Amino acid sequence: MAIGVSANKLELLQIARAVAQEKNIDEAIVLGAIEEAIQKAARSRYGAELDIACSIHPKTGEMRLTRRITVVEDVENESQEVDPEHAKRIDPNAKVGDVFEDELPPIEFGRVASQTAKQVITQKVREAERQNQFNEYKDRVGEIVNGIVKRVEYGNIIVDLGKAEGIIRRNDGIPRESLQNNDRVRAYIYDVRPEVRGPQIFLSRAHPDFMAALFAQEVPEVYEGIIEIPTVARDPGSRAKIAVISNDSSIDPVGACVGMRGSRVQAVVNELAGEKIDIIPFNPDPATFIVNALQPAEVSKVVLDEEAQRIEVVVPDDQLSLAIGRRGQNVRLASQLTGWAIDIMTEEEESARRQKEFAERTATFMEALDVDEVIAQLLATEGFTDVEDLAFAELNEIAVIEGFDEDTAAEIQQRATDYLAKLDEIRDAKRKELGVTDEVMEVEGMTLEIAVRLGENEVCTIEDLAGLVPDDLRGWFENRGGQRVREAGYLDGMNVSSEEAEMLIMRARVKAGWIDESELPVYDAPDQAGEGDAGEEEISADDVDLADLDELDLEDIEAAAASLGVDLDDDEGKTEA
Repeated sequence: MAIGVSANKLELLQIARAVAQEKNIDEAIVLGAIEEAIQKAARSRYGAELDIACSIHPKTGEMRLTRRITVVEDVENESQEVDPEHAKRIDPNAKVGDVFEDELPPIEFGRVASQTAKQVITQKVREAERQNQFNEYKDRVGEIVNGIVKRVEYGNIIVDLGKAEGIIRRNDGIPRESLQNNDRVRAYIYDVRPEVRGPQIFLSRAHPDFMAALFAQEVPEVYEGIIEIPTVARDPGSRAKIAVISNDSSIDPVGACVGMRGSRVQAVVNELAGEKIDIIPFNPDPATFIVNALQPAEVSKVVLDEEAQRIEVVVPDDQLSLAIGRRGQNVRLASQLTGWAIDIMTEEEESARRQKEFAERTATFMEALDVDEVIAQLLATEGFTDVEDLAFAELNEIAVIEGFDEDTAAEIQQRATDYLAKLDEIRDAKRKELGVTDEVMEVEGMTLEIAVRLGENEVCTIEDLAGLVPDDLRGWFENRGGQRVREAGYLDGMNVSSEEAEMLIMRARVKAGWIDESELPVYDAPDQAGEGDAGEEEISADDVDLADLDELDLEDIEAAAASLGVDLDDDEGKTEA
């Protein structure tokens, strides 16, 4: 827009009003842009070193061009500043901070000045227009918008939204969906950013929340909040799982989302290029929810590890391929939907693993306690997981094993204690070799096993330990390519809970003087019945084929006890096999 000397005052206001209406921006912004353009032209005419201001009256169109001089103590720019002494010659009451204005005569716009003014006004109007677009769309994140495909550039789709343009990037589109110029399209706004060249409105048709928003449009109960959609997992263009829960017991959330003869879910499927949708009833119990999420596969057994957010699912042999799905799709979507890492195995594999664990524990007891296979198998069958369990168990817990007595139990427990003491000597030497200080060992809850593991990861001083976070010790999960991946911690495999890891670090910070002891967190003591790590299972006689125990009888047990130096015949109250 050029400004000519022929434009009178009212014409100037009319131009500003017309531009404001066309671009849908405030008229004051256009007038401000014109004022800035005139100021720039005036500096070119009178001198760039001058402080020139321009003001246009918003009602009369009267333009006033002035030169401003500010009163300051130390003058650095004589063109814009004056000291108090000279200022008082103009105004005896002048003081520091006052501004004098000298009115300048109007200027005429030549070709160059007009072009410059046009560029300034155009730039300001464009900036205002972009700011309006950002303000309008920044609060619409999470909404579905309708648009027309304007062009396709290298797989990215530019969508005309009417007042602005949005972009569906290659990764945000549905694979194998072909959109052409002038096609109508619906998409989900998931981000709006104020970029230099204008606000960027990022749209998606692959976002999980796009499906949830589509159900809100098609299912009145979802829109009204009677039915909620806690989570959605999608393999865009192929298959999706959506969890639903009803706040009204009289309404079936799955049936409401499916609709009469599948009309509601079919409308969503059609919008998503035929993507198959499994609607899963949400359940606050993780095991039940995961079993539901693995539909249509049937599940025989689940084992939860709440600390690691991991679940082991056992399915019949003929259900394995169905549970895993094509290219792992079913189990992957179930994992994304529930937030749990899911391991799937068949009943045969699970049985083999149990037998392997049983054999490993038996071998451990045979080596550590110097007992024969019969005694070791009995201990493993009764659920003792390691030598430490035996060393700190109540004596009667060992003595009640069929064929054992108190003397046998005492001998086994003594051998377990001696083994642990020897192991501690080895670990202490290893700890010193790794450079882990004695001060670290003074931290409450520290063990030699933990200290050695820390030393192997170059955590040697109290400051090193105090500078860690619980995730460093226990590991953490990250989302990579839509999959939940676990990063190992320093104490992996040691069954250290999140509370124990945090207390270990916090006590180290107290010892290092970083915090006061009063700042230590307080945790509720676990219930007696609930002690132990979640998801840990003992191997019992029900889990092991007792045929593996070589059909033990009293003679076998007596012979095994004799190997420990215990004569069962000396005990009046011996247990009969």
